[in-house]
This record gives sequence, C-alpha cells and structure tokens, in this order.
Amino acid sequence: MHLQINPAQGVTVSEALEAHLRQRLETIERRFGDRLTRIEAYFTDVNGPKGGINKQCKLEARPRGLDPVAAEHLSENAYDAASGAADRLEKVLDKRFGKLENRP
Repeated sequence: MHLQINPAQGVTVSEALEAHLRQRLETIERRFGDRLTRIEAYFTDVNGPKGGINKQCKLEARPRGLDPVAAEHLSENAYDAASGAADRLEKVLDKRFGKLENRP
C-alpha cells in the first residue's frame, strides 16, 4: 500500500508528522492492506493565520476495484487531525468491506 501526502499552503509536513501518520495507519494496513492500492492524505490550514481549530486532515483510501472512500478530521494541530482521520477511515473501511463480505 502506497501513502501519498499532499500538504496545502500553510501546512508543513515534517518527517515527524509523516512518521506519526504512518504509525496511525499501521492498523489499517494490517487489516486492509491487501485490498488497498494507496491512501492519499491532504493537510489543510482551514483558517490560515487566524489560528484556532484549523488543521484538517482528509484521508482518501483507494480500494482495489471499488470507489474511493474518505474520512476527515479537524483539530488544533496536524497530529491530532491525522489521528482522528485515521480512526474514522478505519471505521469507514470496516463498514465498506463488511457490507461486501455480508452480501448473499
């Protein structure tokens, strides 16, 4: 599974943030890695220099032969946004693949 990180203007993706994101995605890779081609991460600074809860992470997973699924999270910093988005993405993938497995 390939991870592609796309930072927007106002967000710097450091090696530490990338390592944090990869660590948070390990569970997803263990559970669904053979079914996914890649995950794309989009980091955005929603409010710009105004501050506040303004870092957004959107994760988009690309399952083999299926439409992409996405999850996002908004938080005060990029690390928390990445963690929240990873948690939500795991739930979305679990639901998507669970429905496919339970088909008659």
